[in-house]
Amino acid sequence: RDGAQCRDRGYGFVLHGLWPQFDTGGYPQFCGDPRLTPDAFALGARIYPSPKLVQHEWERHGTCSGLGPQGYFQAADRALAFTKIPAVLQAPRTDLSLTGSRIIAAFQSANPGIPGNAVQVSCNRGELSEVRICLTRDLRARSCGRGVRSSCPPYPVRVRSVR
Repeated sequence: RDGAQCRDRGYGFVLHGLWPQFDTGGYPQFCGDPRLTPDAFALGARIYPSPKLVQHEWERHGTCSGLGPQGYFQAADRALAFTKIPAVLQAPRTDLSLTGSRIIAAFQSANPGIPGNAVQVSCNRGELSEVRICLTRDLRARSCGRGVRSSCPPYPVRVRSVR
């Protein structure tokens, strides 16, 4: 519902979030003070495409990270820099049709050393909606916990072009 976030913007891949995840599934939420200083908000605004997303990610996930706002947004920025977008997905001029397993394989190829279960994809209405990369606290790739699974069908889905 936040048009500034992604809808028809053609950003390509953007960071949606960085949050703690329990190995047994699920994740903690809303763990502390949701207020952001102007400096912390400015840092988050350089990483996320929407002011609402900056505030949402801090309130819901960042407050559970064990980091202050500045540290949380710095970690999010490092996590984003850690992940290489596969060449085929960097800026396609036309929509692509790929299976979830092909998308995962492309991310693993572009990011050598990522464990087999560290990349999961989510699809919605026949389109790729998320690529999730599971990381350790020190931002190294790791296998995802039990609660993180791919949700793309076995047939090809649309990957929107960058406008």
